[in-house]
Amino acid sequence: MSDTVIEGARATAARLPSSPTLARWGLGGMVLAAGVHKLLDPAAWTVYVVDWLAPWLVVSPTAFMLVNGFLEVAFGLALLADRVVALASFVAAASLTATCVYLAVVWATTGGPAGGAFGDVLARGVGLVGLALAVLRHSLTDAE
Repeated sequence: MSDTVIEGARATAARLPSSPTLARWGLGGMVLAAGVHKLLDPAAWTVYVVDWLAPWLVVSPTAFMLVNGFLEVAFGLALLADRVVALASFVAAASLTATCVYLAVVWATTGGPAGGAFGDVLARGVGLVGLALAVLRHSLTDAE
């Protein structure tokens, strides 16, 4: 890249909030958006409940998504408001990790690299786990 482009990028980066703040905003925004969408269209999310999982749920898949939607809205808002960040990011990291494990099992048992289900969502989820862990680590060990 040319020096002009690099200098422009540096000037832009210098005006941004800190990396931990951007990570917290990104995680909070994602959790909030997912929660709102689950509340508005829970049926869109029930496709992720495969046949063998449904009997393990104590409520219907739709009710499960609605409960998760309310929780995600609360935790997403907490992250965006910089409140109880350690708790909210821990819950996000734990939930996203469990979701990735579940998606990996579904992907592996439905075809794996040859076309397993939810591989695209699993790939994105792995990155979100990393983001949640980064926010959690910062909330427990570093000062802003």
